[in-house]
Formats: sequence, C-alpha cells, structure tokens
Amino acid sequence: MVLSRFTLALTVAALLAVSGASAKNPHIVIILADDMGWGDPQCYQADSKIPTPNLDRLAAEGVRFTDAHTPSSVCTPTRYTLLTGRYCWRTWLKQGVLDGFGPPLIGENENTLATMLKRVGYRTACVGKWHLGMQWHDQDGNAIGERGPQKFRSGEGIDFERDITGGPVDVGFDTYFGISASLDMSPYAYLRDRRVETLPTEWHEQVEDTTFLAGVSGVKSPGFDIHDVLPRFGDEAVSVIESHAGHDEPLFLYLPLNSPHLPVAPSVDAKGKSQAGDYGDFVWETDREVGRVMAALETAGMSDDTLILFTSDNGGLWHWWDFHADDDGGKIPLTPRGDYVKQFGHQSNADWRGTKADIYEGGHRVPFLVRWPARVKGGQVSDALVELTDVFATVAELVGQSGEGTSGMDSFSFLPVLTGEAETARPFSIHHSLRGMFALRKDDWKYIEGRASGGFTRPNILKPKPGEPEGQLYHLGGDPQEKANRWPQEPDRLTAMSQLLDQVRDTSARQAAEKR
Repeated sequence: MVLSRFTLALTVAALLAVSGASAKNPHIVIILADDMGWGDPQCYQADSKIPTPNLDRLAAEGVRFTDAHTPSSVCTPTRYTLLTGRYCWRTWLKQGVLDGFGPPLIGENENTLATMLKRVGYRTACVGKWHLGMQWHDQDGNAIGERGPQKFRSGEGIDFERDITGGPVDVGFDTYFGISASLDMSPYAYLRDRRVETLPTEWHEQVEDTTFLAGVSGVKSPGFDIHDVLPRFGDEAVSVIESHAGHDEPLFLYLPLNSPHLPVAPSVDAKGKSQAGDYGDFVWETDREVGRVMAALETAGMSDDTLILFTSDNGGLWHWWDFHADDDGGKIPLTPRGDYVKQFGHQSNADWRGTKADIYEGGHRVPFLVRWPARVKGGQVSDALVELTDVFATVAELVGQSGEGTSGMDSFSFLPVLTGEAETARPFSIHHSLRGMFALRKDDWKYIEGRASGGFTRPNILKPKPGEPEGQLYHLGGDPQEKANRWPQEPDRLTAMSQLLDQVRDTSARQAAEKR
C-alpha cells in the first residue's frame, strides 16, 4: 500500500487539494541537529535537564514521532541517505565518516531533495555543516581523494583559492553557506557556494578536556571561532527566510547544524541555561536557533504553509548505560565520557541502550518532529516506524515527483501518517553502525548481524566462542533496552529476518517490501 501511494503521488496531491489544502506547494525547512539524543528534548524525556521550549512547541503544534531512526549511527551516511533516499552503504563508503577534505559522496547523476524540488520551481538553500564531501585540490592541481585509514587531514598543501566542486551548489542547491565537515576536523573556515569565504592562513590547535574532542589541528581562517558557528548558521538561515518573504515560489531550506556535536562549544550567553553542564547548554542553544527560524517564518508570513521537520543525524554521545551484564557475565563499562554524564545525571538517549555509532537503539533512535499548520493537525504523537531515509519519498509524494535513477530506492512516504490517512509508514527498517554492522527491525523484533555494539560502547567487537550466538535478536516490545538475546530460541525468525536483510542489500528496500 505504501508503494502504491508513492507512485500515485499526483493523485494524493489532488485529493489533498479537494480536502481544502492549498494547491501551492508548501515551503519546506529541514533542520538536522548533530548528535542530539532521543532524550535531550523535554518533549521526549520529561525529566531531561535541558530546557527545550522551541522543540516542545514544535511537538505541541505538530507530530512527534517516537519510533524514528537514522539509517546509520554516524554522521556522513545519514546525511547522504536523507538527501537521496538511498542507503549510504550502497556507495563506496561502507563504514566510518568522511573528513573535511573527502571527495564528493553524492554522484553526479544522483537526485537529491534539492534537485527534485528545483524541478517544480523551488528556491533551494543550504546553510550549515555539509560533511558529504567536496572536490578539493592540492597546490599542484591534483584532486584530493579518500583519506583511507589515515586520520583526519589538517589541510596543509590544499589550494584554497580554487573553486570547490561537488558540494551543495552542484547537487541542487542555489546557494550554500557553511562548513565542510565537523568542528573536530579541518578546515576551520566558512564556505560560500564554491569558495572559501576567508583564506585559512592561520593554524587551529586542537586541545582536549572533558567536553572537547581531540580531533586534529589544522588550517583556520583569521577570526574563525568555534563558539560563533552555531549562531552564525542561525543568522544565515534567518537571512534566507527574510529574503524570501513575499516571493511566489516555494522555499526549501536545508539547515544541518553543527550542534550539539563535539567540540561542545556553547556561546557565552548560553552558559548556565541548563542543568546538564556545557553539553546541556549547547543543546539549549540549538533549541534557541530552532526558535529563531520559527520566528523568522512567522515574521515573513510563511509559517502556516511551511512543513518544518526537525531531527538528528544519529543518537547522542553524552550517555552512559550501566547494563546488568554482558553476554560473558561481566559488567559493561561506561560508554565514552560516562563520568561527565553521571556528574549531571542527564541521559542523552533516555533509557535506550547504547550511544552514537552503536547498532543499539541509542545509536539510531532520534527525535523527529514535523509541523505543518496548513495541513497537519497539531498535538499528535505517532508510534509509526520511520527513518530519515523516508524524507525523500515523503517530499516526492507531496510535490508529485519521484527520484530519478536509484534515488529514493530505499525510501517510504510517511505523508499518509501526517495527514491521518494511515498509521504506518514503512514495513521494516535497516540500521548500520560505525563499523559497518547491520541490523533489521521488523514489527517488535530486532535482528543484529553480529555481536557487541559495532560502535563506541564497549565491547564494540566480540567474536563468538564455539556454540555461542553469532548475533543478537531482541524483542523490543517486551525488552526495549535490548537485554535478553533471543537468538537461540527463535531459529525460524532468524532465518526469515536474515533473508529479508539480504533481499534489501541485493535489491532495494522498496523492492524487498514489494516481494513480501
């Protein structure tokens, strides 16, 4: 049924018009937080120690999804899938993330949300952290390739006076302002369209303390300060909205933030705004920037017919989970930076097991809020299973388009869930960890193709002993914290789920669902 809705997008759009909705395509704003956990916003975890009034308002005025997931437990793969509707492990990036000088991950012939929306008259703008690769060159004119197993690169020897290709403005965005990757990697510089805004003639020395990730030292533009990046993104996003007021064409704004990813760098005026230390203050500041975007839409008279979606690219890092025992009977140690988390008593991922990068729920279950006053009833809470992968098909159905080539091949529309026409969206979901471990979720069952976390939580790699389970199987309905491995008791279920996962990998999520 989901597949037929996707292919009959024009019919659905017509039905919406008959029901009183405007025939004009809505503005679309997608805000992607970086490493925000399911339990950070108070609308998801009532005892969160971080005030999030703007996210709470989005939830109250829209739909709050409780069973939403990222396709990967880390950054780059999720961003790729969000924009293309295609799992990133189908590309050359099978695990890990790009650094600040990685080559373009999106192929020249691939559709993105931006290229698809441009076909129907949207103005498209991207502001924020890209982290999907761009084509840089060295001083001799050689294209910079993949980094391979080496650490993040510092930027020495890069020709920063040359145009950078393969980035946002080459994959459908009219304009771009932002940074090439995370702030724990070089270059520490703003980019505008295809150029570095200010040449990086200085050196940024990375340091480490409780809240500051030791990434790499690297080149830096004069005056560039990591504490200014988040509010600068907010300024640019507000400017895009203000400049669009009164225009006839719809706007698509993609706003991937740098927060609350490490380095935790709240502005001076954000200090002390939470009860969860610097990390909590950074989440509070993230919420503030969301509020600024909402206010700008209201001032511009665009709020009512804007579909605004807020989510995160993976689960939170600031989490510890003192699980009763591992499979060998030993106590599971704290996840990274667990001592800091215990100090403030704030669990970024609430009660879900694991952390960013893990195959467990804490690695990929994320906040997911959608508000669209003109067409979607507010105050809804949905337990429909959705992925960020599904944004592509949802937007495609909304505007009566479809992805060209392989774009959208793994995406299912949740538009019927938003409009109240259906309670479910996708029949199963696929998860992928930092180290390339796969999992499949179907109904209340979760099949993990391997042992351990596959990410940051220790143990992250575990080779089964003779006679031990080769993987993990959990019944999330009765065991949401993934404590009891049911692998030995469910051989038929294991076979069926393993076969389904293979079908997805061999074809596409949509084709695999159709065969079922």
